[in-house]
Amino acid sequence: MKPFKIRDIAIDPPLILSPMAGVTDYTFRRLVKRRGGVGLVVSEFVSVEGLTRGNPKSKRQMHFDESERPYAVQIFGGRAERMAMGAEMAEEIGADILDVNCGCPAPKVVKNGGGSGLLREPERLEEILKEIKKVITIPLTLKLRTGFSDATINVVEVAKMAEQCGVEHIQVHGRTREQGYKGLANWELIKAVKDAVSVPVSGNGDITSLEYGMRRWRETGVDGILIGRGAMQNPWIFRQFADVLAGREPYQPDLAEKKAVLLEFFELCLEEMPELVALGKMKQLAGQFTKGLVGGAQFRQTLYHSHSAAEILDNISIYFRTLAERDDFGDGMVEADQTDSDIMSCDAFTQTGRDANAVSASVVR
Repeated sequence: MKPFKIRDIAIDPPLILSPMAGVTDYTFRRLVKRRGGVGLVVSEFVSVEGLTRGNPKSKRQMHFDESERPYAVQIFGGRAERMAMGAEMAEEIGADILDVNCGCPAPKVVKNGGGSGLLREPERLEEILKEIKKVITIPLTLKLRTGFSDATINVVEVAKMAEQCGVEHIQVHGRTREQGYKGLANWELIKAVKDAVSVPVSGNGDITSLEYGMRRWRETGVDGILIGRGAMQNPWIFRQFADVLAGREPYQPDLAEKKAVLLEFFELCLEEMPELVALGKMKQLAGQFTKGLVGGAQFRQTLYHSHSAAEILDNISIYFRTLAERDDFGDGMVEADQTDSDIMSCDAFTQTGRDANAVSASVVR
């Protein structure tokens, strides 16, 4: 479990913030990066159809800060010429790595031949990868699922083909397109890919705790792991993994720091977007961040029903002050961790996330 390289780019620690549509934008990536322990961050997945037609939202999704490096832009689409054009644009804005999405299960993406739809047409994916390799000089990587359905598992064959096309890092989400985000990820298939190719392979799926992540890492021998939802619940998870890898006790934030990170995220949002959009983004993060907190469900409801920045800030202060004084809040319950398919889906976010993106699409940086 050591740092690895994508060509000459060191991924150190070997921990990757997994791309999540509507989540891993400029504000969230910086929030997580500041906590430490992240070896690579990836953009939200960007439509090459929008990008190559001058859509302001698509261009805005590629925006990044120098502090985020190494930084990968992930693109999706089903047409080789458009994918190549989008890849060139990503390199031009300064991305360190170009990542192709072959995993999104959203019907509107699949029906146009993109995302996990490419798993049904390996020849089309091969053409896309070859066309991209002709026009970029930065490393090309691939994010894919195990197959389109349980009856058509082809991840090993696709990974071998991708390596032949010049892909330099393969990231496997251990579910089929048919599964969506339900059930458990199949890490045995991730291991099969690792055993079948010589390029670095990273695994993705269900990593929300240190114990589970370390166990999967040891069992599969993957070069790196991707964390998505786990980073929303716990922005310090990368630092904690890095601590364990270095033989240290994992860092544990106190109540004051948990409060501070919520306030910091809201401040970052307000810097980048109108207040209405910032409120939506804050409520979206709260849906995951409050899991595992005492009285988290009731605290979350107070945030959902906040209608201004002042209300959000007041409710955060009340919650953490109450916890500090009484070590309790509301019903005192701590929720069990459950997969939230809305958050993880590349097609559907929480309602607040949809509202935020709808508004932000009309705001040009």
